[in-house]
Amino acid sequence: MNDELDQLLANLRLSKLRTLLPEALGKATCEQPDYQEFLVPLLRAEWHSRQEKSLAWRIKTAALPESFTLETFPFAAQPGVNRRQIKSFASLDFIPKAENIVFIGKPGVGKTGLATGILLKALENGYRGRFVRAQDLFDEMYASLADRSSRRLLNHLARLDLLVIDELSYLNLRPEQANIFFKLVEERYRKKSTIVTTNLGYDEWANFLGNKSMTAALLSRLRHQCQTVLIDGPSLRGNEG
Repeated sequence: MNDELDQLLANLRLSKLRTLLPEALGKATCEQPDYQEFLVPLLRAEWHSRQEKSLAWRIKTAALPESFTLETFPFAAQPGVNRRQIKSFASLDFIPKAENIVFIGKPGVGKTGLATGILLKALENGYRGRFVRAQDLFDEMYASLADRSSRRLLNHLARLDLLVIDELSYLNLRPEQANIFFKLVEERYRKKSTIVTTNLGYDEWANFLGNKSMTAALLSRLRHQCQTVLIDGPSLRGNEG
């Protein structure tokens, strides 16, 4: 492979093809394949390489807490979870429909593991997503007020195909944080899917969001196209988070 060809492949960022081409050219000299037989395997390898890199990037930017998968979830140890229902979520049909999922249950029953496993499935299927703890999300929202980046933060979060908000519980929130959270739910409403895990029933949300009328409006949007999963089962601490 001459220097000009090598440089062209580098400029075009065809890194996998650039790596494989010298050996492929050597074999072609002896085997003399037709053009398609020569080119298709190289392009296929380049495509697979790009898919792998793209998935690695999506997983990195999604900030998954751990490598939870639905395949490793201990369904046998958690009778409070309907395996068939979770399997239906894994089909990801809810994402094109912009439906939400809310997992409600006491700590340790597997809410985070299920939400993370569904998010990983989405990432593996080309969707963009993010995992964020509720406290971290509200801290990020509060920080955005100081540098006036709230609009940029909302634009980023609103565009994600799937947003997982984990451990929504009693938090000490300022009204400004609750307002930004409402805007986030409003901007994702009927456009993008959100998964929330919480140990609070819907009737308790006003206690930490602080504004009953706003909470009612928020829940109206969140629950309009939503599947609520109540997990009434034993704690899985030590097996799964």
